[in-house]
Amino acid sequence: MNTLAQLKAGQLAGAMRLDLACGLTEFPREIFDLADSLEILNLTGNALSSLPDDLHRLTHLRVLFCSDNAFTELPQCLGQCAQLSMIGFKANQISQVPAAALPPLLRWLILTDNRISQLPDELGQRPLLQKLMLAGNQLTHLPPSLAQCQNLELIRIASNRLTHLPQWLLTLPSLTWLAYAGNPVEMAVQVSSDEATPNIAWQELEMGEVLGEGASGIIRKALWKPRALPVAVKLYKGTITSDGSPLHEMQACIAAGLHPNLIKVEGRVVGHPDNQAALVMELIDPSYRNLAALPSLASCTRDVYEPDTRFSLDVALRMARGIASVAAHLHRHGITHGDLYGHNILWNAAGDCLLGDFGAASFHATADTLETRALQRIEVRAFGVLLGELLERAEASDERLQALQQRCCQPDVLARPGFEEIEVLLESMQHH
Repeated sequence: MNTLAQLKAGQLAGAMRLDLACGLTEFPREIFDLADSLEILNLTGNALSSLPDDLHRLTHLRVLFCSDNAFTELPQCLGQCAQLSMIGFKANQISQVPAAALPPLLRWLILTDNRISQLPDELGQRPLLQKLMLAGNQLTHLPPSLAQCQNLELIRIASNRLTHLPQWLLTLPSLTWLAYAGNPVEMAVQVSSDEATPNIAWQELEMGEVLGEGASGIIRKALWKPRALPVAVKLYKGTITSDGSPLHEMQACIAAGLHPNLIKVEGRVVGHPDNQAALVMELIDPSYRNLAALPSLASCTRDVYEPDTRFSLDVALRMARGIASVAAHLHRHGITHGDLYGHNILWNAAGDCLLGDFGAASFHATADTLETRALQRIEVRAFGVLLGELLERAEASDERLQALQQRCCQPDVLARPGFEEIEVLLESMQHH
């Protein structure tokens, strides 16, 4: 984090990135002194409601974060910024998104947790658009022009007011990660009842250290006293995340049921002193680790792997089969995961793997309709991307796996195989 004093004293000359969070109510003009070098500007967590009209003087600016401020309109000056490709205005009070605010190279737009009820049609005229985060707004429809966005891979529209998913959305050739929970269209689906999930009293749990923290909550180690069983407890935050509502995530986790490649849910917590929602989960063996890290600003929609990550072809095949199997299981239960990614997979050296993080999961009808099939085949593309990443890091190549990977990623959504077929194919390969 930089300070205003450093900026004003000219100590940040030549900086490519500037992070300022110090209660700013107006844009410090001294930022323009960095115009020759500044590429990333992070003004998250201030009290700004406007940006200067001459913002385009920051000619190298590629990334701008202004989340947790007081904007009511996406600033029109953004549209004049020639190099600007990533914009983040999460958790403001934005209700207006003018067409003029959309820069020509726009690739990644984050407007999560605002008050937006409609978006300009010009959004579809941004051919590089790849990632669109709109969860927690008041949208009743999406601009039909988005049908032109051939590169759109990730879209988050959870917790809005959409009554149906538009036909064009289900045919986008690159769409891979879709989250739409908490809309009327999704809530109309009958979710299988979860009476089988036991309630676990808060008093029965003895909390230990924090194991991890994500957008939707904190995971702590705990002892489930009556059973003398070490467990993990996920305590959910109530706020909207970039994927949607943490409570939808909890519902999907429970509805997913049991599968060898899922982390087992032991029960839901009742009687938390602050009424916080929480789940008790099986504690994962420490030999498991994350397959990949989250996408970076540069990789946008692609996970970042440790440079030395390598597997035998057998281990890669085993992981692919495990993930295909659990995805088929979820689809049979009317759940799309929405975030099928290496960073949500835990694996060990033997190739055992677990799919976690249901933050972007959505429910769909279990009947075999064209809509259901398309929703499932969108997720198949995510599996295709993952399979490609595994094959790139495998020590040997396999033509059948390469061919399957291409089928999973082909642009014609309904021509992709379903997970049942993928699972059978992978099983036949594993035995030969």
